[in-house]
Amino acid sequence: MSKIPKHILVIRLSAMGDVAMTVPVLQALTQHYPDLKLTVLTRPFFAPFFRDLKNVEVFAIDLNKQHKGIFGLYKLSNQLKALQIDAVADLHNVLRTKILKLFFFGKKFKQIDKGRSEKKALVNGQNFHPLKSTHQRYADVFKALGFKLSLDSPSFPSKKTLPEAILNKVNNQNTKQWIGIAPFAQYTSKMYPLDQMQEVINVLQKHYIIFLFGGKADQAKLDSLAANSDAVINVAGQYNLNQELDLISNLDVMISMDSGNAHLAAMLGVKVITIWGVTHPYAGFAAFNQPKSYNITPDKMLYPKLPTSIYGNKYPEDYKNVAGSIQPKQITEKVTAVLNA
Repeated sequence: MSKIPKHILVIRLSAMGDVAMTVPVLQALTQHYPDLKLTVLTRPFFAPFFRDLKNVEVFAIDLNKQHKGIFGLYKLSNQLKALQIDAVADLHNVLRTKILKLFFFGKKFKQIDKGRSEKKALVNGQNFHPLKSTHQRYADVFKALGFKLSLDSPSFPSKKTLPEAILNKVNNQNTKQWIGIAPFAQYTSKMYPLDQMQEVINVLQKHYIIFLFGGKADQAKLDSLAANSDAVINVAGQYNLNQELDLISNLDVMISMDSGNAHLAAMLGVKVITIWGVTHPYAGFAAFNQPKSYNITPDKMLYPKLPTSIYGNKYPEDYKNVAGSIQPKQITEKVTAVLNA
C-alpha cells in the first residue's frame, strides 16, 4: 500500500463560488490529517477564503503575465515543483490544468469528475434526481489520493470581530438579528427581480438589520433598495474581501441567489436561504451543509423544463424570469422560520 502524500497541490482557479466550495472540504481534510500540508493554486483575489485553514498556503496564479500561455504554465510548474509537492488534486479539470498535468509527469495527479453526462441528462429532462454535490466530487479527488474523508460533521471558524465602521452603521439596533441579502448573480436568469426583492426587504426591515452585498457595479441599484431605511445597509464596494467575510461570519442568515455569496456564507457556517431560477440544487451546487428546505425553487409543475441549464446561461425565453414566480411571502416566511428555529 502506497504512502499518502505529505504535501498536496490543490488547483481551483475560478469561479468565486466554486473556489469557496473547496473550503469546507479542505477544512475537513486538514482536521483529519493535521500534519498534511496544502498549497492552493488559485487567483490572488480568492486568497482570503483560506485564511482560517491550518497548514494551507495560497500560491497566486498570474494568468495575465508570468503564467500566461503554455510557456507561462511551464514556468508555473517549475515554481510549484520547487515547493516539493508530492501530489496534485485538480479540482478544476480544464484545458489549463490538463496542460499542467503534462508538466507534473511522474507525480500522483488526480482530477475531479464533473459528472458532465449526468448533468446533461438532468438538463435534458432525462433524469430528475439529486446528483452528487460538488463538495463530494472535491472530496472524491482526495479519496483517490489515498485519504479517508467525510463531510458529515463539519466545523467552522468562529465569528470575527467587526470593524468599528460597520458597528457604527448599526447604531443602537445591534440587538436585532442580522440578515445578508445578495440579490445578484452572473446571469439574470438566476436572479430574483429587484422590485420583488424590495417587497421582501420592506417586510424584513421591520424586525431585522439587513446588509446588502454586491460588487461596486451594483452600488447604485443596492442604494435604491436601501433608501429611506436605517435598518438596511448597503455594503457593496465599502469594504475589502477580508472585511466582508468578517461581516458575513456575523450574519444570522444569508439570502442569496445561486451564486458565490451563498457559498461564502456556507463556508463560514452561516445559514443560507438560496433562491433559484433556471438552475436547480439537484445539479450539485447547493450551499454546503444546509437543509434542502432552505432552497426555494420555482414550481416544477408550472415550469417542467427546469433546470434549463447548469450555470444559468441557457433557457427558453419564457423561463428567463422564472425566479419571479416565487412570491415574496414565501421568502419572508422562510426567513422567519429559519431564524426562529
